[in-house]
Amino acid sequence: MIEVSCRLVRPRFVLDASFTAPNGCVALFGPSGSGKSTIVRLLAGLERPDRGRIVVDGRTLVDTEARIDVPVHKRRVGLVFQDGQLLPHLSVRQNLDYGRSFAPRDARGVPFDAVVDLLGIGHLLKARPATLSGGERQRVSIGRALLAAPRLLVMDEPLASLDAARKLEILPFIERLRDEWDLPIVYVSHAVEEVARLANTVVRLSEGRVVAEGPPNEVIGAPAGDAGEAAFPALSLVSAKVVHERPEFSVAILEHPAGEIVLPGSAFRVGETVRVAIAATNVALAVEEPHGLSVRTRLRGRIWRVEAGPGPSVHVTVELSGGDRIVASLTRLAVADLDLKEGREVFALVKTVAIDETAVATLRRDQAGPR
Repeated sequence: MIEVSCRLVRPRFVLDASFTAPNGCVALFGPSGSGKSTIVRLLAGLERPDRGRIVVDGRTLVDTEARIDVPVHKRRVGLVFQDGQLLPHLSVRQNLDYGRSFAPRDARGVPFDAVVDLLGIGHLLKARPATLSGGERQRVSIGRALLAAPRLLVMDEPLASLDAARKLEILPFIERLRDEWDLPIVYVSHAVEEVARLANTVVRLSEGRVVAEGPPNEVIGAPAGDAGEAAFPALSLVSAKVVHERPEFSVAILEHPAGEIVLPGSAFRVGETVRVAIAATNVALAVEEPHGLSVRTRLRGRIWRVEAGPGPSVHVTVELSGGDRIVASLTRLAVADLDLKEGREVFALVKTVAIDETAVATLRRDQAGPR
């Protein structure tokens, strides 16, 4: 459990934020200046709140009333930043050993070989950071943080400087940390696709305050504008089970009560339940069952809500058969011409190539929910 309740006053900025989240991956989301980095600094002990309390997994790091303020070197908070910050004159092995040197002698740290195996960096141990790709540098940076035997891992925009291919390389390793190692993670990102894939809990910040917190399907799916400038782009989360692999076409077929979902990629196994984040701008609606279309994903549902968006756009939320909801961003003209109203039956159409692979998460059994 991660508990944060802190107030910090600085020139032109006030942080007054409180949230409680179970272990797993807690994502901090919000625009620049919303307080994400300040919370990171408070967790690491690089800042001290004027008033407040921070507890991680039952251990109090800060309690201003009780005059508790655990020093930085005793907090056991592992930090992973955007640029990796490896020591350039040391080899990969030496960088990892440098991280291990910070582990307390009595700490039950993760074995060196286990970290190397988890991150797939055994073949890089003799290399220098300058010869590594961006994705390799980040994997080494994560390994160095893990070998310091942290009780909390804080990742501040760790994928921001990487291209899409390198992001897809790193994301599975972070998922394994979340699912297999039971290590609490605080993950800071501006990328909603990363948040949708990794987070068990999302904390949405605006102007130094928490404006929403909870599971991704509740916070990311909140109506646009509920949180001012911290609002997510219109995005829907839909969960379904893999029933067929088509590696010859680099796609997988998912079974959903509303219809089949065709996903890009071939890294899925039959029987897995996955959660897909779908941007509203990639969803079209049809008032009759479509035929003769190249679009493979066609989901049956009923219009639940129609709400005006900015300019010519309208957000139409469709409740799919089975209970998931998907948002389509349409023009006012299309809504008027098709007479799209609450309660009307429609089909939601999603192009497979429009689905961002970064935002497709494999769920554990306890995350999947009934289907």
